[in-house]
Amino acid sequence: MDSDGHKRLTTGENFALVGGTEETHEQMTEKALKINEKLKSRGKQLEEVSHEEFDDIAHEVGVKKFKPRGN
Repeated sequence: MDSDGHKRLTTGENFALVGGTEETHEQMTEKALKINEKLKSRGKQLEEVSHEEFDDIAHEVGVKKFKPRGN
């Protein structure tokens, strides 16, 4: 994550976000909350979904998969 020198920490059900600029931290917090909303609407807990289903949910809320350079 990017940083602007401030220390940010936000925790919630199924997530802990540390660092980032104010804008990035707010965006990721919103996405984490949306993931939890999607899980709830499906009647599932985080530990009940497969990696593939989680990837689908994350994609739906705008989380982009990290691809290391050179891969």
